[in-house]
Amino acid sequence: MSDPARPPVTAESVAEAPIHAGAAPADPADRLPIGLIWTYCLPTLGIGMMGLLFAMYLMKFSTDVLGIAPAAMGMLFALSRFWDAVSDPMAGYLSDRTTSRLGRRRSWMYASALPLALGVVCLWSPPTGLSGTLLVLWMGAALLLYETASTAYYIPHGALGVELASNYHERTRLFGYRHVITAFGLSLGLVAFWVVDNAEETRAAAFWVSVVGGLIIAALILFSTARLPERSDFQGRGGTAAFSSFRDVVRNPHARLLLIVYGIETFGVSSIAMLVPYLTEYVLHAKELTIPIIACYFVPQFIFTPFWIALSRRVGKKSIWVFSMGVTACSFSAFFIVPEEPSVWIFVLAGLLGLAGGAGAVAAPSIKADIIDYDELKTGERKEGAYLAVWNFVRKAAGGLTAILTGFALQLADFTPNEEQSDAAKTVIRLLFSLVPGGCYAVGTLIFMRFRFNEAEHAEVRSELNARARANRNP
Repeated sequence: MSDPARPPVTAESVAEAPIHAGAAPADPADRLPIGLIWTYCLPTLGIGMMGLLFAMYLMKFSTDVLGIAPAAMGMLFALSRFWDAVSDPMAGYLSDRTTSRLGRRRSWMYASALPLALGVVCLWSPPTGLSGTLLVLWMGAALLLYETASTAYYIPHGALGVELASNYHERTRLFGYRHVITAFGLSLGLVAFWVVDNAEETRAAAFWVSVVGGLIIAALILFSTARLPERSDFQGRGGTAAFSSFRDVVRNPHARLLLIVYGIETFGVSSIAMLVPYLTEYVLHAKELTIPIIACYFVPQFIFTPFWIALSRRVGKKSIWVFSMGVTACSFSAFFIVPEEPSVWIFVLAGLLGLAGGAGAVAAPSIKADIIDYDELKTGERKEGAYLAVWNFVRKAAGGLTAILTGFALQLADFTPNEEQSDAAKTVIRLLFSLVPGGCYAVGTLIFMRFRFNEAEHAEVRSELNARARANRNP
């Protein structure tokens, strides 16, 4: 319920609100300064770099280099995700409620920098003397540190992005730029993958890449956080209790539908990056195509993101996201029938996935930000952290289930590292890479067609919030 003694924060009060470190735009309806956008997005260069290496290669590194069984590694991924059932809500709720001279978001971002860098190094450099159960325990502990520190950064940083702009289209621009800069980071991740995958001493290469990546992540987080503005008047405006905060997220009809769609999609797509090396080496017998295929996925992200930002003003964010999901469903499904030998269709489908993925990455976070304003209208609270926590939990929980499925499916299909695979193992890899994500995106598309919170409804919400603010200032 709303707190009548607590005036809601609106677009009109931003200009008057005190801030931390730097200058915010005079009014959130104005365009955000490009320097501010770059400052906000910079850490995604390092996080994207090591995140891609994590997603693409950690599973294969663990099975083929460290000698850990696929099912065991799948369980570790799953357990680390399920830990987020505790850490994500905790970080979201506490971030919303934090009171600090550094800001309720920036204090968390500062604190996460060094643990996140340490977690990156620990994941890729287990002591050479460890084996068997001790090695599995090391990787489990490293995953726990990495995921916890990632949560402590990711949720407050995402919440701060929602706070930087309340204008309907400016949010799309902010998150569109973030996607482009993240894509640059992912491209650096391709370089890191090439270095590690082609090194004579894989473990030594992984260690040095993780050290460099960890230092980049820590440095960019600290640099960015020191220069980002944050509204001090938002402190203390989170939910009054943890349970009620997350209950409000689920009660929000627009958020509830998005969570269902997001969970279905994430379940289907979570194992894709880790399966690319398996697909190219064991199904296509062309390991050297791994980087070119991923590059074909990234190039459309750079080229078309400005187009999606502009097009969303004309056709709406929902239409952009529906297009993204539909093309993604068809493209993934088509991978099931591509021939085992390399062909041009592999690169065409990868390009289509990149085109569609870029559209979704621009529209989805902006839509999520809009429905947080709807929550403020209903509750009088600003719970960006709680919303980001729930979405992050859904993403990781679905990813955990997919990791279990992937690990056990490979194990049951008698997958054997570094050898020619059986027809059953090849079929399982194809299924996991094509029909599973394709089917999930198809279902998600049909459900998302019911989403109704558009620009006009968001304008009504902002208008009512602004009217409340004027009434509170002039009783």
